[in-house]
Amino acid sequence: MKMRTFVVEDNATIRENLICTLEELAPVQTVGMADCEEEGAAWLNGHDGQWDLAIVDLFLKKGSGLRILEACRRRGALQKMVVFTNYATREMRVRCAQLGVDAVFDKSTEIENLLAYCVAQSQIMDSAGNQEIGRQQA
Repeated sequence: MKMRTFVVEDNATIRENLICTLEELAPVQTVGMADCEEEGAAWLNGHDGQWDLAIVDLFLKKGSGLRILEACRRRGALQKMVVFTNYATREMRVRCAQLGVDAVFDKSTEIENLLAYCVAQSQIMDSAGNQEIGRQQA
């Protein structure tokens, strides 16, 4: 099962490269993208149940990824939010955890970890979906 993924990244080159890499190497289908806080938060909150993974940069053209994380604290149990940033300091990781982020990845050194995370989450979603089908058939 491909994870329906929404990407919030203001650098168009990074955004396009990230989307291409994820769609080629992980079970990911991009369902949308934004380059600013307002647009990202509005789409994620307005499309509840239509996304499985949000990948959010912290520093955006307008606004902050932290505010998107805050705006999406109440989401489905299987909906995951991760941060993909050049500013993955210990303090920022703690702040993101306080906002309910599922993982933080450094753009410079942790792309492989992000890919592995996507694969693992897809497997968890597949397992949860199979369990739900089993309950419905019982």
